[in-house]
Amino acid sequence: MAVIRTGDATDVAAAIAEAPRAKTTAGLIGGYVDQGITAFKGIPYGADTAARRFQAPLPPRPWSGVRDALQFGPMAPQGRAQAGSVAMSEDCLRLNVWTPALRDGRKRPVLVYFHGGAYSNGSVNEDLYDGVRLARRGDVVVVTVNHRLNGFAYLYLAELAGPEFAESGNAGQLDLVLALRWVRDNIAEFGGDPGCVTIFGQSGGGAKCATLMAMPVARGLFHRVWTMSGQQLTGRTREHATQDARNLLKALDLAPERISEIKAVPMERLMAAMRGVNWTPVVDGTVLPRAPFAPDASPLSADIPMVMGNTHDETRSLIGPGDDALFSLSWETLPSKITQHVKPFLGELAPEKIVAEYRRLYPGYTATDVFFSATTAARSWKGFVIQTERRARQGGAPTFVYCVNWPSPADGGKWQAPHMIDIPLVFDNIARSKFTAPGGAQAQKVADAMSEALLAFARTGNPNTAALPPWPRFELEQRPTMLFDLPPHVESDPRGAERILFAPAAYVQPGT
Repeated sequence: MAVIRTGDATDVAAAIAEAPRAKTTAGLIGGYVDQGITAFKGIPYGADTAARRFQAPLPPRPWSGVRDALQFGPMAPQGRAQAGSVAMSEDCLRLNVWTPALRDGRKRPVLVYFHGGAYSNGSVNEDLYDGVRLARRGDVVVVTVNHRLNGFAYLYLAELAGPEFAESGNAGQLDLVLALRWVRDNIAEFGGDPGCVTIFGQSGGGAKCATLMAMPVARGLFHRVWTMSGQQLTGRTREHATQDARNLLKALDLAPERISEIKAVPMERLMAAMRGVNWTPVVDGTVLPRAPFAPDASPLSADIPMVMGNTHDETRSLIGPGDDALFSLSWETLPSKITQHVKPFLGELAPEKIVAEYRRLYPGYTATDVFFSATTAARSWKGFVIQTERRARQGGAPTFVYCVNWPSPADGGKWQAPHMIDIPLVFDNIARSKFTAPGGAQAQKVADAMSEALLAFARTGNPNTAALPPWPRFELEQRPTMLFDLPPHVESDPRGAERILFAPAAYVQPGT
């Protein structure tokens, strides 16, 4: 019998007594009630991908009887395990649903979340992504999705293996499309409106959202987009992706004429051979006909409202955890550390010039402050700035831009406003993140503001709420940006001097 989490207590008997059931296109599922919200976990939205490795997914096989949907499904094969997660498996096309009510005729907004971890790692099998509080707060339906990752999702074999693998370079994106089709076909049973679907995601999840915006096969399956610290300007070219495939075959000791044998290679051996490659979607001319935001924003989604956000100190949690010395840098060691971590992004911009300008702009900054600010501006924020600019030039549906400035008090404040801090804020799950749990009432105020903005956006396509100052749509003259801090406020072109400093530097999309 599965152990069912119901808030802070485990009450299997009560959950079984409730025994909520829902009908899906593949069969009946049984869930449970958690704090007044009906939850279903590990619902198959696609068939086992082991049988169709590197190909587009298929819907799940129907089942008879009632299938338990009480715990998360398997996570996709990847390089690192996730604490507390169930085993990895190629049978990983599962999603989770939280809803205030079943079959009540209501048409609630639907929020579909894609996880981060770039395109190679991660899953939604964490309490951080629990949808109970968001579903209850906003009277919405929350869906979270697992899908194929890394080479299982983005190994491009079309040039080497022919038509059977024509869609292989974007199989992971097609998993997301299949999940959105499941939402379209099933979500009314869960009290949701298939005509009011918001996709949202953080880091790699935001990049996946941006990529879907340029995929014709995804057109009409979502109606709003909210991205957090995740952008996708370009994809891998077919030439680049084909070379990645050649390298993988060599690592597996498979000659090109034996390429069909890759479908039978044990999962663990494939995982080992795939490590070290930055797997990303492929501009293959079909599934992804063009780059999502290069040289401009894809016209395919010009009519879809969009929110784009980032955090003030992205790299403190991206780079910082691997090197404690970064939190005690000297002015002498700072330039070489900047070069070490962001050299591909600097172009002709000398690290000494960067340091001098930061010291002029922010006299109170330490060397560590300059390091994380500069690496954020060059690495994480640069692509974000470009994407917001290209979206603004496109016109069409409104775009809104935010930055999380509220500094986490965790570990003496060393993280400030790092990458991932916005996840517990939008999900209203501050107790489930090390960055927000110590923040208490202050963190909750920021979570109230951000989660309500997300809910308003899901309902109307506009994130403005009565609790926020007026949040204008983004345009290039003033660059109005909502700063989620205490209190939240709007600034025109925040960190504009940093933006101008890094304007001459090139931006290279990771993995391309």
